[in-house]
Amino acid sequence: MYIGIDIGTSSVKAILISAEQTVITVESASLLIQQPHPLYSEQNPEGWFNATLKVLAKIKRKYPKEYQALKSIGLTGQMHGVVCLDKKGRVLRPAILWNDGRSHQECQDLMARCPDFKAKGGNILMPGFSAPKLLWVLRHEPGVFKQVAMVLLPKDYIRYRLTGRYSTDMSDASGTLWLDIYKRRWSSEMLSACSLTEKQMPFLQEGTECSGLISDKMRVRLGLLASVKVIAGASDNAAGALAMGVISPTKAMISLGTSGVYFTPTKTIYPKADKGLHAFCHAIPNHWHYMGVILSAASALSWWKKMCKNTSEAELIELASVHQSEHTPLFLPYLCGERTPHNDPFARASFIGMTHATGSAEFAEAVLEGVAFAICDCEKVILEAGAKFNQVCVVGGGAKSSYWGRIIASSLNRPLHYYNESAIGPAFGAARLALYEDSTATLDDIFSAPAVISTVLPDEKLQNTLSQRIKRYRMVYHQLKPVFSSTESKNEHVF
Repeated sequence: MYIGIDIGTSSVKAILISAEQTVITVESASLLIQQPHPLYSEQNPEGWFNATLKVLAKIKRKYPKEYQALKSIGLTGQMHGVVCLDKKGRVLRPAILWNDGRSHQECQDLMARCPDFKAKGGNILMPGFSAPKLLWVLRHEPGVFKQVAMVLLPKDYIRYRLTGRYSTDMSDASGTLWLDIYKRRWSSEMLSACSLTEKQMPFLQEGTECSGLISDKMRVRLGLLASVKVIAGASDNAAGALAMGVISPTKAMISLGTSGVYFTPTKTIYPKADKGLHAFCHAIPNHWHYMGVILSAASALSWWKKMCKNTSEAELIELASVHQSEHTPLFLPYLCGERTPHNDPFARASFIGMTHATGSAEFAEAVLEGVAFAICDCEKVILEAGAKFNQVCVVGGGAKSSYWGRIIASSLNRPLHYYNESAIGPAFGAARLALYEDSTATLDDIFSAPAVISTVLPDEKLQNTLSQRIKRYRMVYHQLKPVFSSTESKNEHVF
């Protein structure tokens, strides 16, 4: 038996699978996010650990026999978050998350100081990445920084609590911007720019390798009778791709979770960092991937649901499906800034073009369209980098809506495939990594694509309408950018 654990932003999810990749159970426990100031986004690492204990306890209670047959655990989780530990392994401050935008000035300073961040890291510095966060801690919390003995990513903090070891995998390490993605090793130059050394970084491994055994003390606490291996694992997006069998450059994946991701593997990388396209190591050896990211995807619909009290997300989508497009405003889904292609932490969500005839259906439609258009922006940059995929699948919570899929397929002019495991995602990929390490099977055997349950095709009529609207959508951001970046508007929303 094998478990995959996903340390997400809103919850921790664990999946138990057999050697035949049969899903035995999926369990989850919710998490809280703290946003004490504008642009801030933090979590308490102890919350991740407690939630992990909860989901493992649920599996043990429901499937005690299978739980005791456990051989390996694979880890995955949200990228870029930084956990600062002192020399005794104690957490020094709340973890700064991937969607935290406070370190915009540090990004500019680091790029001016160390061109290697783009040359070796393959990415332009953005506030979401780990490196500028640590420079922010150095500048604003020097007392904390002075005590930092180890910097871990979210999933790797759970590894530390389970095994007592400091380790990470190549895909997650890529998101720190301290990794030379070409040589797959820490860059002393990029670390030095943040006043850090390799001694403060976890040991690097490929995602398929074993990082250690669960400690005896933790094994007793978890109620396990035998030793269990913990596998290096993967970033959430790389793990999600492994769950869907996306290891070939001919395939791509769109993830509609809290954030939105457009992911495709590559054997060679030609970064387009200035367009906010990420070039990272994949979680399997000698593979890389491109990734376009939008910071608000399914979370944009969740936000609009809060605005429309007593209306569910399913009801909002139903409303949108009977929209009147001539009265639908444009929506920029930049609720917490944007990465690809703008790299703009000050971008804000905006409705443009309302009339007296604009109602609930049109607003709901605008939100769905806005996310779809942002995904189109990601694809445009990925194709400019030379990607040549011909199959695209959709995963994540937003994949539950076929109507939203029709909007996205029509905006991209591509068919979209939906799989059985689309709601499981990264946790399933992490479990597959655990299985692969314990198996003699090939990569293709373990990381095969699940069965397609449906395919959403572009709608020709809708496509004609959306192709005109996306042109105006792209104009709006550039016209509003001076408003977003002005001092007076940094904490405002535009409606």
